[in-house]
Amino acid sequence: MNGGGCPPFGAYLFRKIESPPLPAQTALPPGPNKNMQNRKPLLLAAAAALLLAACGQQQPQGEMPPPEVGVLVVHAKPVPLIREASARLAPTRASDVRARVPGVVQKRLYKEGSMVKEGQLLVQIDPAPYRAQLAVATANLESAEAAATNAKVTAQRNRELTKQQLVSRMQLDDSEAAERSSAAAAAAARAQVQTARINLGYANVTAPISGRASQLRVLEGALVGQGEATLLTTIEQVDPIYVYFDQPASDFERLQRASAAGAVDIAQGNAAEVRILRADGSEYPNVGKLDFSDYSVNATTGAVAFRASLPNPDRLLLPGMYTTVRITAGVLKSGYEVPQLAVQRDGQGSYVMVAAQDGTVAAKRVDVVSSVGAKWIISSGLADGDQVVVSGIQYARPGMKVKPVPADAKPEAPAAAPAGAPAPAGS
Repeated sequence: MNGGGCPPFGAYLFRKIESPPLPAQTALPPGPNKNMQNRKPLLLAAAAALLLAACGQQQPQGEMPPPEVGVLVVHAKPVPLIREASARLAPTRASDVRARVPGVVQKRLYKEGSMVKEGQLLVQIDPAPYRAQLAVATANLESAEAAATNAKVTAQRNRELTKQQLVSRMQLDDSEAAERSSAAAAAAARAQVQTARINLGYANVTAPISGRASQLRVLEGALVGQGEATLLTTIEQVDPIYVYFDQPASDFERLQRASAAGAVDIAQGNAAEVRILRADGSEYPNVGKLDFSDYSVNATTGAVAFRASLPNPDRLLLPGMYTTVRITAGVLKSGYEVPQLAVQRDGQGSYVMVAAQDGTVAAKRVDVVSSVGAKWIISSGLADGDQVVVSGIQYARPGMKVKPVPADAKPEAPAAAPAGAPAPAGS
């Protein structure tokens, strides 16, 4: 069948083209008629070529099937609002250990970089001078107490003799004054003994808190405490550990408005969870709690300062580290989770491609409020049951037809146009 009523292509390709025979008695006159007869085979061949071209134009062209795209059917559900921010770790307590009395450092009694307990002996300063001072103060105290005892006995005796009028009133007054003065001198001597004992105790430098002790800042045998309290080492308490981070004031305000509108439940106080992200993107197993938020905005950065406390029993998190935190700020009561690759942006904002049931593609503007892993959280712009195009997006344009398939099925590339087919309009 040739479809258009045209003669078979082989009829012209293989048939000999010739003119009908002339009668034998008819002789062709010389001149123009003979030339016309010689050109007839050429004219017939040209006519056959034109006929074949016309038949080719009458052949119907097959339509290209719609391209396949991967879609994800989205449904509204409560979605946690998660923020990520850069953070800095700091100890919950820190103490500088200083030499409180001058002297020579005799020896270090702790392992640098190890955990120490409160009251543990860290550094020994030469105690000999302070022992001597304590001995002198003790002797002075004994002398003062003896003088005070004698003055007390004398005053008591004069009070008895005064009653018998054997001692004048002036002598009694003098003895009582000596009693008071000697008592005061004894009290001062006791204070000197206490001071000498304290200084002797300062020669033994102990840990004021429990935590990790840094290296000794001075060498053994060095003279410390001359005119100032020399820094010997630092102790930091890292379990739990503080996490400091900032959040834009605009996000904070947006959350407050959404909460006032009833769309978001904001986590208050210790209910706000904070997680640390490792360098490989995994989460640190222990969960921290938000324990402080500032009520003023940094005029330079436009951000609000926050602090969380995180358990660190293995002490893998060290003060001074910079890391990434993931904060659960609240719960969006009705939201959609969409892969990040499906969300596109232009000068007007964010949008996604949605395939209708008949395969027609449409673009929908969406409001992205947060992220969870590799997904965006969308608060508005989508409807429950929408088929969001998540793969093969390059084939989806508003108004065109596509073949939606589940996102886990790899979309097929559109079929190649047959040879000779006209190019699409606009190409």
